[in-house]
Amino acid sequence: MTTKVLVSFDDELLRRIDRAAKGQGLTRSAYLAQLAAGDASGPGPGVGRAVQLACQELDDLFAGAPPDDSTVAVRAARDAR
Repeated sequence: MTTKVLVSFDDELLRRIDRAAKGQGLTRSAYLAQLAAGDASGPGPGVGRAVQLACQELDDLFAGAPPDDSTVAVRAARDAR
């Protein structure tokens, strides 16, 4: 069974969606359905090992920084290069 739904997008986003759908040879509905199905079936962001490692690196980078001032850590990382 297929159910129709009404959704709203701003004009620029709708143009981007239409270009992407056309580029893949899909209708707008098929393109959006494909995106939704992929997003709804996946484990979600942050589950992959690469994402976990990147988050750990960020945690390590900001470990010594004051809670409201990340510029100290960013400057230290920049100067260490």
